[in-house]
Amino acid sequence: AVARPAQVRIEARRARIPARRRSNPDIRYRIENSSGASAANPPRAARGPRSDNPPHLPDPRTAQVPLSTKASKKARAPRVAARAARKANVQAVGIEQEISIDEAPLTLLREGGEDDADSMRARFEKMIRAAQNEICGAIEELDGQKFQEDAWTRPGGGGGISRVLQDGNVFEKAGVNVSVVYGQMPPEAYRAATGEQGGGKDMIPFFAAGISSVMHPHNPMAPTVHFNYRYFETDAPDGAEGAPRAWWFGGGTDLTPSYIFDDDAAHFHGTLKDVCDKHDEAFYPRFKEWADEYFIIKHRMNERRGIGGVFFDDMNDRSQEELLAFATDMAGAVVPAYVPLVAKHKDDEFTEEQREWQQMRRGRYVEFNLVYDRGTTFGLRTGGRIESILMSLPLTARWQYDMQPAEGSREADAIDAFRNPRTWVA
Repeated sequence: AVARPAQVRIEARRARIPARRRSNPDIRYRIENSSGASAANPPRAARGPRSDNPPHLPDPRTAQVPLSTKASKKARAPRVAARAARKANVQAVGIEQEISIDEAPLTLLREGGEDDADSMRARFEKMIRAAQNEICGAIEELDGQKFQEDAWTRPGGGGGISRVLQDGNVFEKAGVNVSVVYGQMPPEAYRAATGEQGGGKDMIPFFAAGISSVMHPHNPMAPTVHFNYRYFETDAPDGAEGAPRAWWFGGGTDLTPSYIFDDDAAHFHGTLKDVCDKHDEAFYPRFKEWADEYFIIKHRMNERRGIGGVFFDDMNDRSQEELLAFATDMAGAVVPAYVPLVAKHKDDEFTEEQREWQQMRRGRYVEFNLVYDRGTTFGLRTGGRIESILMSLPLTARWQYDMQPAEGSREADAIDAFRNPRTWVA
């Protein structure tokens, strides 16, 4: 018998356990072969708390048996300092451990202070909470099943609401998260963000709020979508009177089909372009190119994750009011841009080979998210809530050795679109 390539089902399970133990969720990777057998195997922020550099591990070649002489201690001092510096680099942003709650509160903001109802923080949270409700309602209506909701808070303020629909009638997995985070960033990140010199040596308080989502349909002809909209703000560091606060908006929406349908791509990009044009006709071409450059899987011959959409970051070149209105309209465009495409293709016929191709593309999705995606890597390095971080991953994915689509096939056309970004709307 010819062995079939393994298909990986990724599961993240966590029971309600005491807060002090929640940093160690039980994450299992189950490898399924064609016979059904399975085995459990344990397996930026120059402008803020983002980093694309992986945490460094101690070099085993420099590991030494502990010695007791003063000379040996002196010789080991540089290595000890280096290990401490590497650890500080990974833990440069302080985010408190979350505490699960039974029901989402009316607000995730801290009480009192500057987070009143008229602040940008409060208005952005209100926007993303409304967007979560609207989008989840549209998906539930299409799928026929309900989202599971988990909510949590943190002792010093902030928290989040995760909603996940899994093994639905239309969607293999769909998740929509909102979060509010209060944390600390190193002073060099603050100086890079503001252009200011000095600012002392103390950690800089920051605030971040956002909505993020990924939806993976069952049918290979129906595309996956991702969107994220966020607001970031820092407080002035202690001892730096008059120093400016840094703030910016970011986000985007992009499409990842397994098979290319030109009219679907035109509808998706056209909907996003209409919103961009309402605010600035320069937005769409600029942000489309940004998306094409961001969603690159470098180790796959610079293959894109999908056919893009729009992506922007560090936006503070106009008023907060203008940028809040833009982010609000972009989040509001998710349903009309995406849901009609899934409704159109959810009942399309497909072959087992087309299903396997979809699983191959899901594998690429996993690779990008775990290796390059800023939000995912940041969350993994700073102790974020693991279930919410890995929500973006599909239930199933596939890695087949040296898979090359046949010349002239629909799969080859898809690869060409991923490697050579196309113009979908004028």
